Amino acid sequence: MAAIKELKATVRSGTGKGAARSVRREGKVPAVIYGGGEAPQPISLNYKETNQAIYAGHFLTTIIELDVDGKKERVIPRDYQLDVVKDTPLHVDFLRLKAGSRLRVDVPVHVINQEISPGIKRGGTLNIVRHAVEMWVPADSIPEGLTADLATLDINDSMHISAFKLPEGCTPTITNRDFTVLTIAPPTVYKDEAGATAAAAPAAAAPAAAAKAAPAKK
Repeated sequence: MAAIKELKATVRSGTGKGAARSVRREGKVPAVIYGGGEAPQPISLNYKETNQAIYAGHFLTTIIELDVDGKKERVIPRDYQLDVVKDTPLHVDFLRLKAGSRLRVDVPVHVINQEISPGIKRGGTLNIVRHAVEMWVPADSIPEGLTADLATLDINDSMHISAFKLPEGCTPTITNRDFTVLTIAPPTVYKDEAGATAAAAPAAAAPAAAAKAAPAKK
């Protein structure tokens, strides 16, 4: 299950671009909580805490318990905007999590035992087709990831979604086919190396041909 983080927030009254700019001038990050059958709630977040949470990784699959002026609200980030120049957080959208609800998230794929894979040892290349799998998951039990074990995979082997042990209550959004998640591709021979090899053969043969054609000395 994904870790639960805590963030402090305060209710803000204004909405729109002007109100958001005002919040940023105060050194805070504007945000909004929506969903769960309730009206959207504009809030402001601590800049430092928000920035750390975003750059800690897996922000969009992390359950967060917001402390909004003393009232606890369990949410999950659904979107966020960064400054195009400074990469600092500008706005965050949160979705309320209600008991028994399900939501759609991208669950990351984690690869293990790559160093002992027969295919990798023989020079094969790991080709990850999907770095994350979109799934329907319980709102109160979001998985941290899907584990791809390469211990027995050889060249030209692949792992489809059916090969993964899916967390309880989780299902892929794609259900009409057994889609590929990763493959072990065969080694690639680069054209420049092949060309160099081909060019080397005539070059090596040239001295021998010249010696054979030269007239014998008397």
